[in-house]
Amino acid sequence: MKRAVCPGSFDPITFGHLDIIKRASAHFDHVVIAVLENRTKSSLFSVPERIEMIRECVKDLPNVSVDSWSGLLVDYCKSNDITTIVKGLRAVTDFDYELQMAQLNLQASGVETMLMATAPTYSFLSSSIVKELAHYGGDVSSMIPANVNTAIKLRVGGK
Repeated sequence: MKRAVCPGSFDPITFGHLDIIKRASAHFDHVVIAVLENRTKSSLFSVPERIEMIRECVKDLPNVSVDSWSGLLVDYCKSNDITTIVKGLRAVTDFDYELQMAQLNLQASGVETMLMATAPTYSFLSSSIVKELAHYGGDVSSMIPANVNTAIKLRVGGK
């Protein structure tokens, strides 16, 4: 069984993330969305809240599951029999960082990385942009699923 992981903070998940996840699910028998637990970073949503929102977003993808992790991603891959990491690339700046990580992960553990170009529609999109726009009352409904849009409005107070 070919298994892959799509890692990230997903705070919140966007249509750009979902584009990569859906496309990856067509190439692998099973895809795990691994939500990052980062105690040093302040997040808008807790890990359990992000997992719940993501599960709702991928409920129609039978070969996709959601989990969380803390620590080295390659250790997560080893303990879950995952051989490939799938990451989305928006721009050249993403490529520089992701290439270094891919090479490090391959050398350290033999885990491969598949870098997928984000669909042009989502090339500008990031969770940070969504949070910033939402914080100032901007309409982010075209950037995130409806359940995530509802949650973000509740969280930022509908400013």
